[in-house]
Amino acid sequence: MTNWKETIAARIANALPNTEQDAVLAMIETPTDPKLGDYAFPCFRLAKELRKAPPLIAKELAEKLAADADAARAFEKIEPVNAYLNFFVSKAAFAKDVLESAVSEGADYGKSSIGNGKTYLVEYSSPNIAKPFHIGHIRTTVIGAALANIYDALGYNVVRLNHLGDYGTQFGKMIVAYRRWGNAEDVKKEPIKTLLSLYVKFHDEAEHDPALEDEARATFAKLEQGAKEETELWTWFREESL
Repeated sequence: MTNWKETIAARIANALPNTEQDAVLAMIETPTDPKLGDYAFPCFRLAKELRKAPPLIAKELAEKLAADADAARAFEKIEPVNAYLNFFVSKAAFAKDVLESAVSEGADYGKSSIGNGKTYLVEYSSPNIAKPFHIGHIRTTVIGAALANIYDALGYNVVRLNHLGDYGTQFGKMIVAYRRWGNAEDVKKEPIKTLLSLYVKFHDEAEHDPALEDEARATFAKLEQGAKEETELWTWFREESL
């Protein structure tokens, strides 16, 4: 594909015979406001060499480039604004360039090796067990997958991570709620719906009985220590969720 900055640098260097193309290339900027063009060339640094005011340099350069057939085809407009020369890339030329590149490169279109030797970590939705999926899980999974594909095409070593939220104090609460109000048959029949309702009930009850929170913390501490019953319940909740 066309390197538009190099195209601009070449046209400016051609209009200013004593100016190096690489030096021009290093000065080209991308305006933050698209109304000021796709690229901009500041003329300040040329003032001393050309012994002219930067706005005058921008105006004269615009006139020279207007007579440049190659520049006319590549840019819809080349506009001097104060000390800057603003370039508006031709949409027709840009579209033609993109489509021709896509056709010629096929499946390799857009790929590069800029990420070689670098690792990029992409995290997905990281859902919690014992809870239903919601629209946020879809959104972050799609975004994660898109980013992973993009960075993979750029040559990065992409590590895809979708951490399963299957641990923490919430499981102390879940175990307490199951022991008090749950039964195995309901969990097996509708695991997510049942476990979620138990979790919600725990919080409702804890508003009236704060001691439940202490019981849940103590239960999770047992789970962390590998207590048999707590570990078996946690494992079961996890398997049913999956």
